[in-house]
Amino acid sequence: MEGENPHDATETQPSSDRIKLNVGGKLFETTTSTLRSGGPDSLLSLLSNRSLHHHDPSQPVFIDRDPEIFSALLSLLRSNRLPSTAKRFSNQELIDEASYYGIESQLKSALAPSPLTGIDASLFTTIRPSSDATVSDFNAIDSDGSVWVAHGGQISVYDWNLTHSGTVRTHLDYISTIRRIGPGVAAVGSETLAGLHVYNTASGYRSCCVDWADPTDPRIYKARVNAIADSDNSVFASFDCRHKENCVLMIDKNKWTTLEVARQSGSSSKSMVAGKLKYVPKAGVLVGVSVTSGAFGYSGYIRLWDPRSKEVVWETNEPGSGRSSRFGDSFADVDVDVDELTLVKLGSKSGDLAVADLRKLSEDPWIYLEEKNPRMRMMTGGASSVGNCVINCYRKQLFVGREGELEVWSTVEGDGDQNVGGERILCEGSYRRNYVDKVEDSERGVIKKIEGGGDRLFVIREGVEGIEAWQSSRFSGVVSSS
Repeated sequence: MEGENPHDATETQPSSDRIKLNVGGKLFETTTSTLRSGGPDSLLSLLSNRSLHHHDPSQPVFIDRDPEIFSALLSLLRSNRLPSTAKRFSNQELIDEASYYGIESQLKSALAPSPLTGIDASLFTTIRPSSDATVSDFNAIDSDGSVWVAHGGQISVYDWNLTHSGTVRTHLDYISTIRRIGPGVAAVGSETLAGLHVYNTASGYRSCCVDWADPTDPRIYKARVNAIADSDNSVFASFDCRHKENCVLMIDKNKWTTLEVARQSGSSSKSMVAGKLKYVPKAGVLVGVSVTSGAFGYSGYIRLWDPRSKEVVWETNEPGSGRSSRFGDSFADVDVDVDELTLVKLGSKSGDLAVADLRKLSEDPWIYLEEKNPRMRMMTGGASSVGNCVINCYRKQLFVGREGELEVWSTVEGDGDQNVGGERILCEGSYRRNYVDKVEDSERGVIKKIEGGGDRLFVIREGVEGIEAWQSSRFSGVVSSS
C-alpha cells in the first residue's frame, strides 16, 4: 500500500511463510506463495497448507520424487521460465513430474513455442508414426496444438508437445482425408471405400458411418469422401460417385442427420466434386474449391454456400464466368484466411498470389500481390513456380509451397495495407515475401500439404515419411517425437 515501509512488511512477515521440503533426499527451502503459484488444486499448494499446521515446522516435508527435476520445476514456479538445467531432461520426463505435482499448465506455457513468424521459423522436429509412416493426410489443431495423422489405415494422435498419445487401427485399408471434429473424435474418408467414418480415438471404435444415398437416383451409390470441414454443430463432407455425381452434405454432430447443401452432375470442371472445404465462422459460409489439371492446364471453381439456405452466395470459375483480369492463369490452389476474411489463390502459370476480401466479393475481386523484395522479385513467376503448389493461411500469414520450397508472405505494417475509417483495405503491397526454408530443406521433396496449429507449421512431402514441424524458436528440454 502507498506510504507503507517495505522494511516493516519484511519484519512482520510470518516465519511460517518459509517451507522446507525434502525431495528424494535433497533439501529445498522456498515460500508458501511460490508453492501456491502452481494453483489451488496442485499438490504443492496442498502441502503448503499442511505445513502451516505441522507440529514441527523445522522438519521438512518429505516427497519421494526426483530432486533434480523438482529443482527445475521449482525454478519454473519462481520465474515462469525453465532453467537451462532443464535441458538435461526430455519433455516427457518434465511432463510426468509436473503432472504429479499438478502444475501441467505452467509447464505447458513454458514449453509452448513462441508466436509463429515464418521469416524466422526453422525445422524443429519430424513426427514419424511407428508404422505406415508415409502420411496420407493430417489435421493440425490450432486450439491445443495437437496433430491428428492418417497413415495407411491408422489414426495417430500427437498432443501439444508432439508426444504420441495413441493410435487407432481403423477398418479402412487407406485413409485419404482426416479431420478432428470433437474431443477424441475423428472423421475420415477413403478413396477406396464409401462413406464418412467417425472414430472415437479413446475407445478405438467406429461410432458411426454416414453415407450419401438417394433411393430415387440409381447413380448415387458407393459415394466416397473427398474433403471434410466442420463447425461447432455440423460436419461438412464432399462426396462423389463413380458417375461423377457429387454433393456436399451437412451432418448434424448430435443427431447425425444429413442435409444436402449442394448437388452437382459432375459433367464438367465447373461442377466437379469439391476437393477442399473450409467453414468461415465469422461469415457463416462454407467455401468449396475444386481444382483439376490436364493437357490444357488448370481449371476449377471457388464456391461459397450459405449452409442454412443452401444458396450459392458467390462463385467464380476459371476459366469461365467470373474470370479474373488475368484470363488463362487459372488457380493451382486456393485457401481461406478465416481470421482476416480473405480468399487467397495461386496462379498456375505465373505463380503469383492474389487475395480477395470475402466481404467485398465481385466478378473480379482479386488483388495481385506485388513483390517488393528486390532480391526475390526475379524468382516470382516463370517455370520455377509451375508445378506442385500449395497454400495455407495461418496467423495472418500466407505460407506457400512451390515444389520443395517453402515461403511466407507476411502482413506489411504501415505502407502495406490502406486503412479507411479503421477498416483494412487490401492492396498490392499488403504482404511481403520471404523464404522460410534453407536450400537443404527444399531438397527433401515436393511439398504436398501445409497446415498450421498451435504456433507451429506442419508440412508433409510427396513420398517422404513423417510430418515436419516448424516453429520460430527452440525451447529447453524439447526432444524429437518418434
